[in-house]
Amino acid sequence: MKLVYTRHYNIGFLGLERMHPFDSRKYGRAWKSIGRTVRRLRNRAWVGVPRPVSVADLTAVHDPAYLKRLSDPPELSWALELLFLRKLPAWVVWRVILRPMRWAVAGSLVAAREALTAGVAVNLSGGYHHAKPDRGEGFCVFNDIAYLVNRLRAEGRLAATDRIAYVDLDAHQGNGVSHHFLADRQLFMFDAYNPNIYPAHDREARARIDCPVPLPTRCVGTEYLQILERTLPGFLDSISRTERVGLAVYNAGTDVFTHDSLGGLHLSAEDVLARDLFVVEQLRARGIPVVMLLSGGYSRDSYQLVANTVIELLRRYSP
Repeated sequence: MKLVYTRHYNIGFLGLERMHPFDSRKYGRAWKSIGRTVRRLRNRAWVGVPRPVSVADLTAVHDPAYLKRLSDPPELSWALELLFLRKLPAWVVWRVILRPMRWAVAGSLVAAREALTAGVAVNLSGGYHHAKPDRGEGFCVFNDIAYLVNRLRAEGRLAATDRIAYVDLDAHQGNGVSHHFLADRQLFMFDAYNPNIYPAHDREARARIDCPVPLPTRCVGTEYLQILERTLPGFLDSISRTERVGLAVYNAGTDVFTHDSLGGLHLSAEDVLARDLFVVEQLRARGIPVVMLLSGGYSRDSYQLVANTVIELLRRYSP
């Protein structure tokens, strides 16, 4: 197993980051928490990120006109859900928020490459599943899932005929990924989500999901895990039985946690860990390399939930 991290992931600027419920420093907090328990395993698995992606890199998956509009404060404030950004110069936002996000996109590609050789890799950031080709939203500006798939294909690490399994267990449906892959039938989407929250309005995105799993209102951990055990194995078997699945991308949002302010679901910390281990085990049992991305999480416990999973994965999958 490999663990991808750089201190450049963390977002902080005079405390302004606290005006959004997302913990923009959870990456570093998770890194430290993992180290307190399994420092040797963590350090042995660690892979750095050489540089952030450039704007030119991002034109592979995003409309250049959209990327140009990101110099406009209203566009940035919309995508990041922070109205006060309208009052800041665009260069400040690019340096303080968008540069760390470009590091995260680069890290997701690094982790995906590592997954292809190590079998399991985790990027301690990323999972920006709401970013569309021509628009950012939901605190997602650049879509790292679309970017890593595009680059792996361009590099020949994934063949044009290789299938890709996309498993999204963030509480919010991954509508940006749906829009990026509307016409790409080599990526197969499994998405279990709360249907009563954002982005409930995006019907086109939901229609693209190959295996949609809308969850019951106020779904608790026992019921959630039963639903997952009933649906995910069949989905994976259906796409891997006759064709090669070259990679799985697991979007492991922790906003399913019961104390999360936005997810509307009720999983305990133990349930979140059981969920993550089940997904990785199912993929590895079928010989499918998996890259795990963090995605959303809006509780003060989010970083520890991530750390719990990574610690156990290191114990199980480190050589």
